[in-house]
Amino acid sequence: MDRPGVSLRFAEELRFLLSPRNRDPEVEVVHDPTATLGHLVQSAGVPLTEVGGLLAAGREIGRDSRSEPGLTVDVLGITRPQRLPFDPPRFLLDVHLGALARRLRLVGVDAAYDNDRDDDTLIAMANEQRRALLTQDRRLLHRRALDAGAFVRGRKPDDRMRDVLDRFAPPLAPWSRCTACNGLLLPAAKEAVSHLLEPGTRATYSTFARCRECGRVYWPGAHHVRLESIVETARAVVAAAE
Repeated sequence: MDRPGVSLRFAEELRFLLSPRNRDPEVEVVHDPTATLGHLVQSAGVPLTEVGGLLAAGREIGRDSRSEPGLTVDVLGITRPQRLPFDPPRFLLDVHLGALARRLRLVGVDAAYDNDRDDDTLIAMANEQRRALLTQDRRLLHRRALDAGAFVRGRKPDDRMRDVLDRFAPPLAPWSRCTACNGLLLPAAKEAVSHLLEPGTRATYSTFARCRECGRVYWPGAHHVRLESIVETARAVVAAAE
């Protein structure tokens, strides 16, 4: 007779992370006396970064607890807004989230990004710089070495940004960061940057800022109305999350 397994009841918001054949409300996994509950949850496809807690018979249990045959465990989602183990929230984005990085920088969120880093380097950077790694790669989030991370929901950059802002409710400081390199912007006199401007820009605009890291110059140009819309949406999302 087969021994009873362990039943995992995943919160609805976590089920999309399960394999297509296991997206029922309750997933039965093989009991392994050497495996922790956290390992069983991840083996079903859900990274522990997305788990807010585990309950057995209504009582909270640790993810490092050993499973018992016949046990039923409720796997809860993250409570939003989520507080990170460092403040203010800082992020490192993987290679596929460049557009999200630029949007987060636009609203003043510290968002590091480099499209030429392997997985080991990303994890080391996130830990050393005390950043949460943002990704849509579950394999990365399964790595035990990672201190903090999050799976980003959404297909479009705007949807992804809403998800991150709703989840972490970071303080916003629009127009304070370079969207190209994440450096801080400082006000710049027109005379100091005039040699870097095209003639039409020099003749039309008078308010400028310059990145103290890479030297890029910014001004409220033709796309300012669209960017302002992104900023206002970000403010609304964070205000609602708080």
